[in-house]
Formats: sequence, structure tokens, C-alpha cells
Amino acid sequence: MSRLDSFIRRLEAQRSCLAEAARRTQSLTGVVLELGLGNGRTFDHLREICGGREIYVFDRQIAAHPDCIPAPDRMFLGDFTETLKEARAHLGDGAATLIHVDLGSGDATASLALAARLAPDIAALMENGAVVVSDQPIEAPHLAPLALPEGVRPGRYFIAEKRA
Repeated sequence: MSRLDSFIRRLEAQRSCLAEAARRTQSLTGVVLELGLGNGRTFDHLREICGGREIYVFDRQIAAHPDCIPAPDRMFLGDFTETLKEARAHLGDGAATLIHVDLGSGDATASLALAARLAPDIAALMENGAVVVSDQPIEAPHLAPLALPEGVRPGRYFIAEKRA
């Protein structure tokens, strides 16, 4: 498969998984977290599908399209291992309804290690019934993997729900 086809399939999987997460969490009231703002495409999409919920973003630096940059009070800038702890202090545990995590760096080993290191803080930020959608597996106590939407190949994207 060409890199272009692989990229397209990844984006289609991402969109399908985010739609499923938004559907599953529509009755919850927490905030949405976007880990990895990048160029802002997913943030922009989350604004459309999450019904006006507050969205907080995390990244090392802002490099997004100007129309896809959140207000300064909705950004956590710096290393994820530090900014997730800041978010827990600022927002409180159990504050998030939906979390999208895009950690892929091109180095599979490093990306998996970072996901494992962040998983406890990600799980702590989730309210019961909240959903995390990620390009890496997010494994922590009380997170249960969910079935992927039709057409999404296992291992392409991951979805988990927080259960008590």
C-alpha cells in the first residue's frame, strides 16, 4: 500500500472513531481534550461533532492553521507528561467526556512508550462513560476496549471507554 493510501485510511479511521466516540458520549457533560493539536484539522472536526462542548488542546507548540487555534485559556503547551498533570489540577479528575490522542511520531517504539506513560493521567481525567480515541493503545485500569467502527482495521486506531 502506498504511503498516500495508508494516510487516507488512517484519516478515515480517525474520523469514524471520533464519530463513534461523539455518539457514545453525547449525553455526557464533560469537556473534550485533544492531545496533539498539530495543524488543527482534528480540533476543527471536534468543534463540529461535539455539540459546543469546551475543547482543551495539548501540544509542545502551536503550529496550526490560524482558524484552528483555540483560545489561550484552552491550551496546555509543553511536554504531555507535565501538561496532563496541569490539566488534572486545573480541570479535575473525571472532567473529560471525550479524549482524542494523536501521539504518533513515526517511531513506533517511542510512540507506544509515550502512550503507556500517559495512560494513567488520561484515564484519571475521564469521567465514567467517557471515551478515548487514539492512534496508540491506551491501557489503564477501568479502560475497556470498544469495538471499532465498521471498516476500521484493528490496530489502525483504538477506542476505549472508562468504566467504574
